[in-house]
Amino acid sequence: MSGNQMNGQSAQSRVFIKGGRVVNDDCSFDADIYIEDGVIKQLGTNLIIPGGAKTIEAKGKMIIPGGIDTHTHMQLPFMGTFACDDFYTGTKAALAGGTTMIIDFVLDQKGVSLVEAYDKWRGWADPKVCCDYALHVGVTWWSDEVAKQIEELTRDKGINSYKMFLAYKDVFMLNDDELYKAFRKCKEVGAIAQVHAENGHLIAEKSKEMIDMGITGPEGHMLCRPEEVEAEATQRAITIADQANCPLYIVHVMSKSAAKVVSSARKKGNIVFGEPIAASLGTDGTHYNNKCWRHAAGHVMGPPLRPDPTTPGYLMDLLANGDLQVTGTDNCTFNADQKALGADDFRKIPNGVNGVEDRMSVIWEKGVHTGKMDPCRFVAVTSTNAAKIFNIYPRKGRIAVGSDADLVIWNPNATRVISAKTHHQAVDFNIFEGMECHGVAEVVIANGRIVLEDGQLHVVQGIGRFIPTPPNAEFVYGRVAGRENAKKPQKVEREAYGGPVVEISKTAQQTESAAHVDKEEQAFHNRPPTRSGGRNLQDSSFTLAGKGINTHRDQFDDSRPYRPHTRSVNPPGGASQGLW
Repeated sequence: MSGNQMNGQSAQSRVFIKGGRVVNDDCSFDADIYIEDGVIKQLGTNLIIPGGAKTIEAKGKMIIPGGIDTHTHMQLPFMGTFACDDFYTGTKAALAGGTTMIIDFVLDQKGVSLVEAYDKWRGWADPKVCCDYALHVGVTWWSDEVAKQIEELTRDKGINSYKMFLAYKDVFMLNDDELYKAFRKCKEVGAIAQVHAENGHLIAEKSKEMIDMGITGPEGHMLCRPEEVEAEATQRAITIADQANCPLYIVHVMSKSAAKVVSSARKKGNIVFGEPIAASLGTDGTHYNNKCWRHAAGHVMGPPLRPDPTTPGYLMDLLANGDLQVTGTDNCTFNADQKALGADDFRKIPNGVNGVEDRMSVIWEKGVHTGKMDPCRFVAVTSTNAAKIFNIYPRKGRIAVGSDADLVIWNPNATRVISAKTHHQAVDFNIFEGMECHGVAEVVIANGRIVLEDGQLHVVQGIGRFIPTPPNAEFVYGRVAGRENAKKPQKVEREAYGGPVVEISKTAQQTESAAHVDKEEQAFHNRPPTRSGGRNLQDSSFTLAGKGINTHRDQFDDSRPYRPHTRSVNPPGGASQGLW
């Protein structure tokens, strides 16, 4: 390697940010930052900087930790197709909006090994990602083997979060007893359990009802998933997790009702985290009633956006005051021709919307610009809390010496208008179309490399790294041991009972036996047994049904040929000859 090449690489790895206001989740202050080899080396004023560093002027602007999107589904195989944004276009778009790390989901079918599914996702992501990433693993079935795979993934593969579904019956959904076992295993290995909270049984039934009523359009998706089914499943998941003493993370909180359940549980001391997403914070479900099928279908996701237009503001209030803790996007995008798989049946519309590029601006617009939260809280809900929950703090989510150089120079006064025509995602639709947002990422630095400057993206496919997420995050498990000791069942010590014990009488046994009447006997008799268990003498086995209709009530002459009519000259007893 020539000396000029080495000097060029050194200059590229050295960045000096001058004159900005550093904003962390707990404080803000004026400072300069020196970056070298992908790490923050100096932070303060009057820094002594080596020669050859690229200087970026940040006066009048904020320097914030790069965003962490906790919930994405890049190139997910789902509902007969693949999400159109893969790990390249998806992470490229994330960087354009100020997000420097995503956490995607390994989500395969029932019966597939979790370890094999993890390897498949790594094979998809590693050659394509433009920014750092981590993985959650979806648990779509349960067995002793799955329990062992969770141990292996946590111990050897850098996974500390597992997602279970209370929805998608017969596809991803686990039963309550399986949920409890999965939660117990998560607690055992120090992982955090996540849930998609909707009542899958009710959704399946109400979906059929909608179709029977002739409602086949996108509005049916919303109508068969009212927010009550989200709230019920959220409460049920919290209850089961509490019994397992397992920390719980509710993904994509979409409704007021579910948010209230999370908030109430936290006030009672439950270890539960709520994740609203860009979609639920930035728009609402009134779009499902749009006369344009493509527009309505473009908003179809699960759980659905809520028709109450005050929902986004309510969720933002709870996010601002700490009742909800972190934000993702559930970015899972499908183009028009993919959504059209459900043109005649809303149940076949692939579920998913965009958000990975626009999350930071939408939350700033709806949260900070409206005065609901300050910049420090913005940093907490877009980056720091995620880093703490998934145990990668302060490497991520913090501007400090030694932290990864994932930084955004944020202009709170600049504006941009969101549009599918200008976004960097592969999808042909944007649920935030036309929204003007204050707050724009002007410079983005990922792993020490300048990837966005002067409105131009400079990304490299495959340069992102997989970031392992260790178990037993202090932010999550700090109270678990104490709660377990406080709630541990206590045996009551007492003297053994030494008195008489009644014997079970034969009459009681006979009564018990009579109570379990054979099903065939139940079909034969019209009246219940007597109190003593005997046959009711008022009962009759006579029926007009005929042979083969009920074999227990066939008549003795059913085998004789059927006679359509019989003429009677005189009725039994003779004919009457007069009135009497």
